[in-house]
Amino acid sequence: MRQQLVTLLYLVHVSVGTPPRPVALTLDTGSDLVWTQCAPCLDCFEQGAAPVLDPAASSTHAALPCDAPLCRALPFTSCGGRSWGDRSCVYVYHYGDRSLTVGQLATDSFTFGGDDNAGGLAARRVTFGCGHINKGIFQANETGIAGFGRGRWSLPSQLNVTSFSYCFTSMFDTKSSSVVTLGAAAAELLHTHHAAHTGDVRTTRLIKNPSQPSLYFVPLRGISVGGARVAVPESRLRSSTIIDSGASITTLPEDVYEAVKAEFVSQVGLPAAAAGSAALDLCFALPVAALWRRPAVPALTLHLDGGADWELPRGNYVFEDYAARVLCVVLDAAAGEQVVIGNYQQQNTHVVYDLENDVLSFAPARCDKLAASL
Repeated sequence: MRQQLVTLLYLVHVSVGTPPRPVALTLDTGSDLVWTQCAPCLDCFEQGAAPVLDPAASSTHAALPCDAPLCRALPFTSCGGRSWGDRSCVYVYHYGDRSLTVGQLATDSFTFGGDDNAGGLAARRVTFGCGHINKGIFQANETGIAGFGRGRWSLPSQLNVTSFSYCFTSMFDTKSSSVVTLGAAAAELLHTHHAAHTGDVRTTRLIKNPSQPSLYFVPLRGISVGGARVAVPESRLRSSTIIDSGASITTLPEDVYEAVKAEFVSQVGLPAAAAGSAALDLCFALPVAALWRRPAVPALTLHLDGGADWELPRGNYVFEDYAARVLCVVLDAAAGEQVVIGNYQQQNTHVVYDLENDVLSFAPARCDKLAASL
């Protein structure tokens, strides 16, 4: 069960090169680099049906030299502090889960739009990583990562858009597509497709943190379980919370997690699941009666600045396995001080990032219905 949850990813399907070849990139607001696996693969993860991108087959592919501005802005390259002129830019890019990609920085034509990439938007040249060594936690249906962070190499930055949005369908919905929108249409979509929304639009601030300039920080003021405000000082949350579409499960600092856990334990009224019966930590044993009467679970609410209470629907923080007779709260503890709002908690939520005004808007939505209306 944990493997299923911690590898919940949402993919952006685009085409790269001339002629265009399909790639599937994880939408990750917690990083910047756009990259995909490329031939020759020296050490790559196993990829599914789509062939590994062959840069030699594209007439518009061009390797970037060391003196290219985006190469010189990367933290780890083969170029070092010297100006190597036209020497190729080889990068190394690390992720928080210890995954990494190593390859050649390049540019090529990217085509967006359409499930089969036919009739897509006009092609744009994008700087991306052609990864020849890619190691870590990756799935067979992805070919790389599309960084949507604040940095210079991210897709929104390169396309020079002032807003973007997404609406992720349920992890159990294998038939519907999620919606990703770039540019002015992102904000328009939030205010013109009310039929797909199941609740009010909330807005809060996006905060910039000079020590982690690529991340989207939000001003979390508190957490409630049921009607009880969790006893955590606001100062522990306010400047350390990020929203990250590339992280699956929301993680909390250990002391914050233990406080939230204590509230659930006191309110749920079910015995703890037997040790080893569930892969998540905060799990309860379901009685036989739960097979015909679903047990009550207290509401989970994230309180953000501006009165923006993010009231999570049950399916966004509860995982029920009736075969194993366990009910789990999908939260986890993590070392460090950061709170990470992951994509499990963002299912069926229309989320808009207004980069020009540093505003985050969100509304509960039927994302499958939103996709069908476009």
